[in-house]
This record gives sequence, C-alpha cells and structure tokens, in this order.
Amino acid sequence: MKRIILLVAAAALAGCGVETASTAATAAALKKQEVEQAKKTLEQTRQNIDKAMEQVQQSQQSREAAEK
Repeated sequence: MKRIILLVAAAALAGCGVETASTAATAAALKKQEVEQAKKTLEQTRQNIDKAMEQVQQSQQSREAAEK
C-alpha cells in the first residue's frame, strides 16, 4: 500500500515538474521574441536617427552654400 501511495505521489510530482518545465520554456520563448523585437526596434530607430542627421547636415551645407 505504501508503495502505491509513493508511486502516485511520485507520478504527481513528476507531472508538476513537466508542467513547470513547459511553462519555463514558454516564458523563455516569449522573452526571446521580445528581445528580437527590441533589437529590430533599436535598429530601426538608429536608421531613423542616421537619416535625420544626414538631413540636418545637408540642410547646413545648403545654408552655407547659399551664404557664399
């Protein structure tokens, strides 16, 4: 009888472990997606800043050329 109880308890605990591992894997996959999206957003932001800086430089060069 004790063996049956131990077996049932072990099976129940093993099931919890699998569920916990599955939950952790899902959370890790979501974090990975968040990181990838953040990297894409960062790269897009850098590109936008670069474009804006180029426009500012062109504007300054145009102003300087007009003043000469």
